[in-house]
Amino acid sequence: MAFIQCNFTAETLGVAASMNVLLPDPKPGQPSGQKVPVLYLLHGLSDDHTAWMRWTSIERYVRNRNLAVVMPAVNRSFYTDMKSGYNYWQFVSEELPRKAKAYFPLSDKREETFAAGLSMGGYGAFKLALRRPDLFGAAASMSGALDVRSGMNRWPRDYGYIFGEGQEPGEENDLFQLAEKVAASNGPKPALFQCCGTEDYLYEMNVRFREHAKTLGLDLTYEEGPGSHEWGYWDKQIQRVLEWLPLPNA
Repeated sequence: MAFIQCNFTAETLGVAASMNVLLPDPKPGQPSGQKVPVLYLLHGLSDDHTAWMRWTSIERYVRNRNLAVVMPAVNRSFYTDMKSGYNYWQFVSEELPRKAKAYFPLSDKREETFAAGLSMGGYGAFKLALRRPDLFGAAASMSGALDVRSGMNRWPRDYGYIFGEGQEPGEENDLFQLAEKVAASNGPKPALFQCCGTEDYLYEMNVRFREHAKTLGLDLTYEEGPGSHEWGYWDKQIQRVLEWLPLPNA
């Protein structure tokens, strides 16, 4: 397996950007240019693109799977076009996949394109899947910060920069409203995996989203158990996510 540290210019942001990428080794006799399924693996509020490699054994877990993993940096943006900042939603949903596919042999098939993340990244993964169900076949949230409206009190400084001080996040940033929109549509609907530790401070909002998604009839796999908001839990759960992903020939 190859581990690539990729630095590039993000026109969307107007700055240099970074992503870490894991690529499976080509199999003997594999046709040149063959594309592989891809997981966009997203970091949390206080992390960056190095976090998953530093704090989990993600490389070891995907070693025998035909899966590429793309881990971008988005700072404290909540994967959103910020009111007072930069267009991180445009970056992560448009520019990043386009450039990653240009640089690396990544599949452009919906059924082979996935997102996952922890905390803020869990929100980002579900946001990608629910806003772009035409591009993402499945998404997983681990200890996700799924109700961004709570951030007005929980992370007031970040919330003001991202959504506007005292402002509602808007339908395009509210996972509960996005879930309703997807459920009511005649278009494709992503498979969702959600997990949270019962001692996690975000547990109650995860239960609220679970009940909302179930009421809407979305394809949601939900798991919970002992655990708090920490890397030991996420290192364990990313293995479960990889087992759950609908990988071809898995």
